[in-house]
Amino acid sequence: MELGVYNELRLDRFTSPGAYLEDEEGNDVLLPTKYVDPSFQVDDMVKVFLYKDSEGRIIATTLTPKVLVNQFAFLKIVEVNQYGAFAEWGVEKHLLIPFREQPKPLEEGKHYFIYMYIDEATQRLVGTSRIGMYIEPVSNEVQENDQVDLMVWEFTDLGLKVLVNNKFQGLIFKNELHRRVRMGENLKGYVKKVRQDGKLDIVLEKPGYDKIDMHSRKLLAMLHDNEGFLDLTDKSDPEEIQYRTGWSKKVFKQVVGNLYKQRLISLHENGITLIEN
Repeated sequence: MELGVYNELRLDRFTSPGAYLEDEEGNDVLLPTKYVDPSFQVDDMVKVFLYKDSEGRIIATTLTPKVLVNQFAFLKIVEVNQYGAFAEWGVEKHLLIPFREQPKPLEEGKHYFIYMYIDEATQRLVGTSRIGMYIEPVSNEVQENDQVDLMVWEFTDLGLKVLVNNKFQGLIFKNELHRRVRMGENLKGYVKKVRQDGKLDIVLEKPGYDKIDMHSRKLLAMLHDNEGFLDLTDKSDPEEIQYRTGWSKKVFKQVVGNLYKQRLISLHENGITLIEN
């Protein structure tokens, strides 16, 4: 059994506290009654997340955690007491971030980037806000032009720091950022350059978008921000087009035509749809 990750375990027996699940070696763990689905039967394989409760016992849950062991997440601090700060992370027991793992004191009610790991002394899942020390140097796992998962990390003078595939550091330069983002937001992006210092230059648009003019970039960003659809057409009122895009109707039609020719959008009677490749 592994703490901090999902485990596929066999349902061995039902008891009043809940169902006991077993691994291949015969180790068992309790899945409390409130997480036992009425459809569960003995010998079913059940996917559960494992963590330790306040008494140090391994507990199974079917709740979805916001972070797995050895990963980063943007979490809200819900309590600070004599032991440290506690973050809400999707399971019943809040995640402890000890004072020693806080370069700056964490404040209740605020969100922070937290890295979760197993504490060697207690064998419990704990968090740290010292995330820089857990960033890995880039490996052959990522290549230029690869699509990657991003998490918005920090705004800097150069641009936007992002976590790449939950392990590497990347940067989106200011002149490459053409949409609004928020801290902790999850995005898709692309590797523009693998740098010798072990970091990555990232862009949000797929390779080839650098040939698109700024007006086209703006319209693409608007589409991204509206889940891939914009209810404007060449028949829309010129004042509405001006209000929503800042362009004249003539410029709007030119931009739409340019993106349509590049097969980046499709046109419909009720609006424009982004083509996701």
